[in-house]
Amino acid sequence: MVLSSLCVWADDFTRWVDPMIGADGGGYVFPGTTMPYGMVKLGPDCNRLTENAGWQANTPVVGFSHTHLTGSGGGCKYGNVLFMASTGDMNPADYASEYENLDAKVGLFSIGLKRYGIKARLSASQHAGQHEYTFPATDRANVFVDLGKHLASIEQQEFVGSEVRILSDTEVEGYTRVRLGWNFSIAYTVYFYAKFDRPAKAVGTWKEGALMPGVLRQSDNNTKCGAYFTFDTRDNQKVNVKVGISYMGLNKARENADELTSWNVEDQQAKCVAAWNDILSQIDAEGGSEDVRKIFYTSIYHIFMQPSDYTGENPMWASDEPYYQDYHAIWDTFRATHPFINIFRPSRGADMVQSLVNIYEHDKYMPDARTSNWSGRVQGGSNSDMLVADAFVKGLKGIDYEKALQAMLKNATVPPGDDERQYGRGGLWDYNRIGYVSTDYERGCSRTFEYSANDYAIATVAKGLGHDDIYKQYCQKARSWENLWNPNIESFGFKGFCWPRNSDGSWLEDPSFTVFSSGSFPHQFYETFSWELSFYVPHDMKSLIAKMGGKEEFTRRLDTYFHETFPGARDELLFYTKLYGMCQISNEPCFLAPSLYAYVGEPYKTAEIVRSILATMYSAASDGVPGNDDSGSMGAWYAFHTLGFYPNAGQDVYLISSPVFPKVTLTMEDGKQLTIIAKKASDKNIYIKSCKLNGKPLDRCWLHHSEIVDGGTLEFEMGPKPTAWATDGPLPPSMSD
Repeated sequence: MVLSSLCVWADDFTRWVDPMIGADGGGYVFPGTTMPYGMVKLGPDCNRLTENAGWQANTPVVGFSHTHLTGSGGGCKYGNVLFMASTGDMNPADYASEYENLDAKVGLFSIGLKRYGIKARLSASQHAGQHEYTFPATDRANVFVDLGKHLASIEQQEFVGSEVRILSDTEVEGYTRVRLGWNFSIAYTVYFYAKFDRPAKAVGTWKEGALMPGVLRQSDNNTKCGAYFTFDTRDNQKVNVKVGISYMGLNKARENADELTSWNVEDQQAKCVAAWNDILSQIDAEGGSEDVRKIFYTSIYHIFMQPSDYTGENPMWASDEPYYQDYHAIWDTFRATHPFINIFRPSRGADMVQSLVNIYEHDKYMPDARTSNWSGRVQGGSNSDMLVADAFVKGLKGIDYEKALQAMLKNATVPPGDDERQYGRGGLWDYNRIGYVSTDYERGCSRTFEYSANDYAIATVAKGLGHDDIYKQYCQKARSWENLWNPNIESFGFKGFCWPRNSDGSWLEDPSFTVFSSGSFPHQFYETFSWELSFYVPHDMKSLIAKMGGKEEFTRRLDTYFHETFPGARDELLFYTKLYGMCQISNEPCFLAPSLYAYVGEPYKTAEIVRSILATMYSAASDGVPGNDDSGSMGAWYAFHTLGFYPNAGQDVYLISSPVFPKVTLTMEDGKQLTIIAKKASDKNIYIKSCKLNGKPLDRCWLHHSEIVDGGTLEFEMGPKPTAWATDGPLPPSMSD
């Protein structure tokens, strides 16, 4: 990789990152410490372990565990190998503490445990966590591990077993085994090895809450256990501990602990800062308010936290291929998170896609979500197909695309054994027999529209690989969305919407079901509703516009979507945090909608909507993300639009919106640079008056991937009023062109 050898930054870009942005208010962002793509995410778990990223403001800290997801909403996993500190007599049943003096930075999470007068500081390497505890002067300062704890929210994980062994007065090892959670996984085991920087004066273990001083081991008989080390801190108040974790075994956990080469937690923080600066420095933004810069760089930080790199930590099969997981979930991340990675770190993006191909080789399907070495759940389409197509059209190297196409075809042709949740395409029997997923299956409308886009992804890769028969077949299947277009449904004066259909061809007739009805897994519309999903034909907007009555009617309908609301919105929409008109910016199905004005040559309307959402729905506060961040998805939407363009995932197309910064220099992985200049850009000057690409006028409101990654200059002239720029220029491509 060329960039790493060139990366000497003049500024510490991590100073603009606030890990607490999005940690509250339903963002579920992980606020602790981690490396880019880090397997270890070390941070606080609160409130009896009920929150998905561990953190919950204004509730007691239970401890600090080493495994977390970020932005996962109701999808609970992990919270394994929990360490905590206390003073006085050990009480395995009651040790949580109110907190104070919270300070979260890149690479260093600090918090006070008010109950004990202890200050905890945490940092992390790729596979290990570093703890520093500063105690009051006492002869009973305890640091301990609880292997019975784990996170448990909506879909609860279940404890299976644990084991612990104290090796000396400075070392302890063991494991915890947990199953289920959001993906209904089989049991997974997290091993750990920990070493202290000084000997303890006393040690012990416990099992099922019963304290056993001096007992050095507890065997696994499906019970919860832990261990403690007690120190005298009257002279030296700091106790440091290094904790390696592994999914492979105890020896591998010990090796992983060796990643931490210093007992000084600030030394590891410096390594974290360097690793994050290596990424953040690729995007050098000038100007903009302090808050905008904080939201922008924190958004990029969120993008590169997940999926996590588990290469060398796969207990399921032996392979030299890259192994990533914590895809949680691709339904969320294919739209913006992965396209962002594919611009700035294409080698990582390629490794992620190749890891999906390797999972297909051994699990027989690519996943839509995968955590704890287990695939599940599938939310809408088989959207790993979208990641393959996005990588293919953007020229990512190191992927076995022929095998990837086989995996895509498996998704499209072989119904999964679990037709609802684990992988593949649920309802495929209907989709391939009658051309849509009927009401005999859940999520029929969402699945049909998403499968249509997935089929175009297959067609795209097949065409590029020279498989013309497959290309033609799947272009035809990509029109399947039309089979759920009910021309008789009317709302706000518009006719024709996506609508549930029975397997005999009749339309669903249910007075309680409306164009605003929304739900989750049992519903026909998954985390969206008909008004919104009806805009989702990203591969063939030309046909959709015709279906809606042509350019003027489409534009008027899109205007209505963004500027009107409806009675009972808060009752109908189950999955919203913030609404912009009818647009659930808190949920991914709407992500592309503000950019769709490009397909009718009215980009100034995209500028209005995008700038308003950026300004009103995001903030630099801890609740400043409009919905579940979902592995950086909300952050990727913000980051792309702040740069001034947004991807139509799986295609070689970026739709221009409204650049926020007066100047941004983008440095690609190979060292090429694109400079984006937005003259006179401000909160008022949001409209593009003119644009030049490498000195030549650009009369279209979209870009090719090569026009970004090959470098050069993209220069905008901004103004306070709508203009005619790009209104008569070439439209973005559609399948039916």
